[in-house]
Amino acid sequence: MEENTKLIKDLSIEEREEILVDIARSLEDTAREAFVEGNTQFAAISNNMAEAIRVNADELARDDPENAELVLQQAAAMISQFEAVHPYRMVSMAVH
Repeated sequence: MEENTKLIKDLSIEEREEILVDIARSLEDTAREAFVEGNTQFAAISNNMAEAIRVNADELARDDPENAELVLQQAAAMISQFEAVHPYRMVSMAVH
C-alpha cells in the first residue's frame, strides 16, 4: 500500500488528474452495465462516485495526493466488486 502512495505522489499533477478521470470513466462504464442488468442501486452508487471524482479531480490531483490514493482504492474496489459478481461481462455485437 505504501508503494502505491509513493507512486501517486511521484506522478505529476496532470498524470494524477488523468488517472482520476480514467477511473471515473471506468466507474461510469460499470454503472451502465449494472443498470442494463437491472442493478439500479449499484449503478446509482457508481455514477455518483464517478461524478464526485470528476468534479474533484483537479483538487485531489493538485492538493491532496493521499486522499487521491484513497479515492482510487475505493473506486477500484467498486469495480472489482462488480466484476466479482459478474465475471462474464456483456459483449455487444451491435453494428452501427
